[in-house]
Amino acid sequence: METVQETFEGYSDTEKPLVSYAAFMAVYGAALAGALAAARASGRPAPRFSLGDLALFGGATHKLSRLLAKSKVAAPVRAPFTEYEGRSGPAEVEEHPRGEGARRALGELLLCPYCLDQWIGGAFVAGSLFAPKTTRVVAGLFATVGVADFLQIAYRLGQQRLED
Repeated sequence: METVQETFEGYSDTEKPLVSYAAFMAVYGAALAGALAAARASGRPAPRFSLGDLALFGGATHKLSRLLAKSKVAAPVRAPFTEYEGRSGPAEVEEHPRGEGARRALGELLLCPYCLDQWIGGAFVAGSLFAPKTTRVVAGLFATVGVADFLQIAYRLGQQRLED
């Protein structure tokens, strides 16, 4: 009988924590399925998302994933799983994952805003089932901060253009 590790051998010339990736995918799927099953069992209706809801949750998911993956202030969350490389964009840092196995896989997840989008978006969907008003307030906060970030960048670009 082939082991899980043997199943993944030959996938890449460099070491990839595929078993840990698979475990994280299973946890995500189980958590989302569990939230949906709990909502159904409690009789909560599935929300119908309007385009406005999608924009709100999408903007909030983008901002929160970027904040967790790249911001200086969230470095303590990432530090056990990553190594600092240097400064990056405005108020952001560049890091790379460290360790191996689950530690490395978690470092890769925490450094990837696109990867975090799945988890954060799932949390907003689950939140909309169990605490819709609170979820909208939290989403509104992060969406507002995201818009403000774009305005800060536009302002800075406008200043640079005037100085040139």
